[in-house]
Amino acid sequence: MPRAVYVLALGIFAMVTSEFVVAGLMPQMARGLDATIPEIGYLITAFAAAMALGGPFLTVAVLRMRQKSALMLLFGVFLAGNVLAALAPDYRTMLVARVLTGIASQAFLGVSISLASRITRPEVRGRAVAVALNGLMLGTLLGLPLSTVVGEHFGWRAAFWTITALTVLAALATLAGVPGTDDGAGASGGLRQELGAFRSPRLWLTLTTSTFVIGATFSAFSYLNPVLTEITGFSTGTVPLLLIAYGAATVVGNTVVGRFADRRTIPVLVTGLALNLVFLTGFALFAHLPVAAVVLMTGIGLVGVTMNPALVTRVQRTGNARPLVNTVHSSFITLGIIIATSAGGPAIDAFGLRAPLWIGAGLALLGLGTLVPDLPRRRAGAGKAPGTTGVAGVAPGASATAPGTAGRETAPDLAETV
Repeated sequence: MPRAVYVLALGIFAMVTSEFVVAGLMPQMARGLDATIPEIGYLITAFAAAMALGGPFLTVAVLRMRQKSALMLLFGVFLAGNVLAALAPDYRTMLVARVLTGIASQAFLGVSISLASRITRPEVRGRAVAVALNGLMLGTLLGLPLSTVVGEHFGWRAAFWTITALTVLAALATLAGVPGTDDGAGASGGLRQELGAFRSPRLWLTLTTSTFVIGATFSAFSYLNPVLTEITGFSTGTVPLLLIAYGAATVVGNTVVGRFADRRTIPVLVTGLALNLVFLTGFALFAHLPVAAVVLMTGIGLVGVTMNPALVTRVQRTGNARPLVNTVHSSFITLGIIIATSAGGPAIDAFGLRAPLWIGAGLALLGLGTLVPDLPRRRAGAGKAPGTTGVAGVAPGASATAPGTAGRETAPDLAETV
């Protein structure tokens, strides 16, 4: 695996840590900005909305840049937003800072995944994406608790300054360790061909799968703390340890999925969604039993957000591996988070703390439904000789479709690896 893929993971880690930091420091930030807890909660929503809506537009703005240059520019935008957050004198300034960092974070993720795909061999692209996305998993495992500890001991502004230092470190590592590319991020047809991929109805269905997969997972993850304390009965001091266990499960699951994402994309997704449906349903039914709750929560960590490498592989084969498709895909993933958190609150008010778990189970079931059209394609490709499926043979960074065919459905043997 190229060293540059691990460097990209460091950049993603820095930005995911910034995304999560508000969740761990709500009381301190509320006091420091003279705001209410719900208002601080809106900062999380603003970050997610900026990612989903603004990220693709910033990606379009950097399409004609070399991908390494685009990453450095996005580091600069993100760094500016994070410094503004650390210095924010009031709530409005912090809101602007969160929007700015959210937009840059989404665009960075899209360009990073595209670059990780370009600099690795076609047969290991899923594994490369998994390595890069370990930055996201480690953000859950380490970034959130570490930033929370810094904020609690040295003030919430110190947490943002720590993320700023981490961002500078990641930018320097990228400058030194990521190779330059010969063409721009939007090469091979430019914006018109990038947009052409979105003419495919199958791509939109593929993107919708990602929304349901991540929405199902975050329906549970967003409310783990109150579920574990108020239903299961764990102490507040125990919950952080359980969340670390959950984060460790995501790292393990992401690594395993990355191993199979290239050759078993659809089976991995079907198995993962089916297991997540079982775990979410079981958690909703048995959340009051401590041992069962821990096992089921860990199971959700293993097969939830860890489906990302397989999701990315499927999207790239349906559309292409370029930055805009990857960024829009990330926006659909973020949409799943928004749906989960938006639906969870009212559902709790109406039906209690188990309601988000049932919502997650419903979203997992819908996700399984979106995979049904791909099952005949997988069976049709089952008899093909090895090496005739997937995107093997496509040059790094090239689309799985021929030039000028972006947006049209590819042949079944290019659409899915079995």
